[in-house]
Amino acid sequence: MQKIVFLFSTAFVLTMAAFVSKKGAQSVESQAQNPNVIVIVADDLGYNDVGFNGCQDIPTPHIDRIAKAGVVFSSGHVSFGVCSPSRAGLLTGRYQYRFGYELNPLYVTGDSTMGLPLTEETMADVLGRSGYNSMLVGKWHLGAHKSLHPLKRGFNEFFGFLGGGHQYFPENLTLQNPEDANGEGESYRTKLNRNYTVVEETEYLTDALSREAVSFVERNKQKPFFLYLAYNAPHTPLQATEKYLNRFENIKNPKRRTYAAMVSAVDDGVGGLLDKLKEIGQIDNTIIVFLSDNGGPIADNGSSNAPLRGQKGSVFEGGIRVPFAMQWTGKIPANLTYDKPIIALDILSTVLANIKGAAKPKNPLDGTDLLPYLTNKTNKAPHDFLFWRMYDRGNYAIIHKDEKKMVVLKDSVYLYDLKKEINEATNSIDKEKTLADEMGKARARWEKGMIAPVFLGLTQREEYEKQKGMTLKK
Repeated sequence: MQKIVFLFSTAFVLTMAAFVSKKGAQSVESQAQNPNVIVIVADDLGYNDVGFNGCQDIPTPHIDRIAKAGVVFSSGHVSFGVCSPSRAGLLTGRYQYRFGYELNPLYVTGDSTMGLPLTEETMADVLGRSGYNSMLVGKWHLGAHKSLHPLKRGFNEFFGFLGGGHQYFPENLTLQNPEDANGEGESYRTKLNRNYTVVEETEYLTDALSREAVSFVERNKQKPFFLYLAYNAPHTPLQATEKYLNRFENIKNPKRRTYAAMVSAVDDGVGGLLDKLKEIGQIDNTIIVFLSDNGGPIADNGSSNAPLRGQKGSVFEGGIRVPFAMQWTGKIPANLTYDKPIIALDILSTVLANIKGAAKPKNPLDGTDLLPYLTNKTNKAPHDFLFWRMYDRGNYAIIHKDEKKMVVLKDSVYLYDLKKEINEATNSIDKEKTLADEMGKARARWEKGMIAPVFLGLTQREEYEKQKGMTLKK
């Protein structure tokens, strides 16, 4: 009897040891798994329209969770002041001027040159070669031709629309396929696509995008994933459901009220996504970035860029400095504010520098790994200079590592001290000619690596129509 008990006990111990060993191996494997990557982009969100930048009338408690869990980039910039070029820079990690992407493209499904050139890799391309499953949820705006489709540009899954904006209510989606839209305006009415399949959506657009984002992370919790959640809100048209409008009865300006409701819908979606990450045990193993694609177009959608000067479409801070926060638990300190200038091009460089077995990008990147700067491994500025160009207007901006900023508007040159005046009020060009000369030379060197725009944009629609012998609707 004692012998039988001994044999049973030994088997039990060995079984338990194997179980513990397996469980331990899984734990080690989980800890060793490369971090997930989530990039959340709001569309035309004002600098002053999130809680972490001081907004008073639009609560954004869930977006603020990212800021509290990580870092707020108080001088976080995008690489261009309008939607599509900014996204081209973000997703390639390169100044989009390098490949002639400096205008919002026309919506033309039959033109393979009207969008992100095939010479460029996206974040999804590089992460895909690094073992990641990737999904784009929301707005693409990098080309409507079949060769430029998100599934041809590194993404494994796609749910959203191809153009630069969209109707929010499903009953307004009256065009069946992307090819049925003639021009940008009509593209707003195309039905959503899941990969290449038309979707009969029933929910408010922002809620639908949030739903799909949550579904994706749930389905991919066992392996590294990249989610590019590109909300359309709060881009026009200004449309919101009563659920969100009822939260802002205190805002009397109807445009601002609807805008606030749209921002609140995004915030709810971010909250649901963060909750799902926590539920599946991936919140601490995910790099999460939140930013806007450019500054708010104040008159169009009721946004606020205060205290910045300018708005969407300009090289002043109101066009290119955006709400920008990042979290990565255990790697980025919580409740951190980082004041030195950074740019959206840094996102891809930071991700690739901090994952094991990362594929090498096909093209040189213009960003830098931000982790050493956020963890006090260096007190230098991430960039000696940051650059912007609006080729068709002859406008430029250059930010020096000491936060001096030069603005060139055709033949007029201005120099501002962003440390003293974030609103670019005082021109000190006459007092700092040596610095201005240095910055001008740096710009000239930088521009040698850039090219002219390779396609005609929205503002050249009539010229494009003449060249192609066609008529596009606005």
